[in-house]
Amino acid sequence: MASPSTELGSALLRLARHAIGTALGALPAAAGSDTNGMRFSPAVEAALSAPGATFVTLTQDGALRGCIGTLQPWRPLRDDVQANAVAAALRDTRFVPLRREELARTRIEVSLLSATEPVPAHRREDALQRLRPGIDGVIFQWHDRRSTFLPQVWAQLPQPRAFLRQLVAKAGLPPDFWDDAVQLQRYTVTKWCEPEPASAQGATQERSDGPIDAHG
Repeated sequence: MASPSTELGSALLRLARHAIGTALGALPAAAGSDTNGMRFSPAVEAALSAPGATFVTLTQDGALRGCIGTLQPWRPLRDDVQANAVAAALRDTRFVPLRREELARTRIEVSLLSATEPVPAHRREDALQRLRPGIDGVIFQWHDRRSTFLPQVWAQLPQPRAFLRQLVAKAGLPPDFWDDAVQLQRYTVTKWCEPEPASAQGATQERSDGPIDAHG
């Protein structure tokens, strides 16, 4: 029997793929755009109805093809994952919109975010000491400039200094920028990935949700 977490992940992946397929017109006519035919357990249905924040990441042969998400839970988890899936496929401005013929070879990953918490850091060095490689997703904000990296980005940038420099640059600021008005927040994720080759039939789960400790 699948664990509740694995069952939720499978549901999120199915909903994400269905939403993209509907947006691309890739589903059989009988499937329509209605997801009511998807049957989930009462526990999963309850989770899907509660507010949730997700990121949906699309890859092809290991290369990024789109990634869009939500940092704060403000709508039902079901709606959030479907909206972010369509946005990742069609509205990530770094890529041309996904074409219908690409969907079969596109792998979907869904990350479910925890609540955010502040990272107290008056100096850049404070921030570097408090970040937890491989665990923390990080939000950088300075006035109206904001950026985030999911915990998965640590795989490409395992050193806190390089991670923070790229995060600041993503916000459109010089990589070594720091100011008293900078605010950092962190979160963790539980993520589920479709298997390779892309398929909506199953999911593997990877957790990145260690205990929160504001003092690092």
